[in-house]
Amino acid sequence: MNTILELVRYSVFGVFVVAVLAATASWLVRTRKVSPFSSLGRTLKNASDPLIQPVERRVVKRGGNPIHAGLWLVVLVAVAGLLLLALLRWSAAFVQQAQWAFANGFGGVFRFVVNVSYSVLMVALLARVIGTWFGLFQHSKWMRPAYFLTDWIVVPIRKFLPPVGALDVSPIAAWLALWILKAFLLTVVPV
Repeated sequence: MNTILELVRYSVFGVFVVAVLAATASWLVRTRKVSPFSSLGRTLKNASDPLIQPVERRVVKRGGNPIHAGLWLVVLVAVAGLLLLALLRWSAAFVQQAQWAFANGFGGVFRFVVNVSYSVLMVALLARVIGTWFGLFQHSKWMRPAYFLTDWIVVPIRKFLPPVGALDVSPIAAWLALWILKAFLLTVVPV
């Protein structure tokens, strides 16, 4: 698995370097550092346009300056690459934990299920909180899963701890309750 991660890491770095080179070539031609009518300018433009033009169309469509398309390309490639690497590392760790759990019998599987359930609920709780900052609530199609997973604990807590003005402490209390429940469940069944 480490070989695959290393190969993907080098591939992501290679794609990032290509994006930087394309953005630099486009910038040199657009700012007339290299004449667009020279053979070098035409070569740079022809080499960078297939990567820059799709990003440029999206930037212009959203009201941005087309000269920033190269920068957006570099940022998007960097963010997508980092997300891909993080997802692969998480997947590798998840597989290792699952293998360990199934090798240790019922206790290991129970601990694995409790930890995975806790992680999923924490992500849903965090998505719920961050979604409210952007005005996304339970009727938004992207937020329905987060509310579905966390309503069973947040709604009863909110009855005892109602929001005080703009401050809603029920997600924090839900996090604390879930953490205590996880700790209790992990001590009940030994490995």
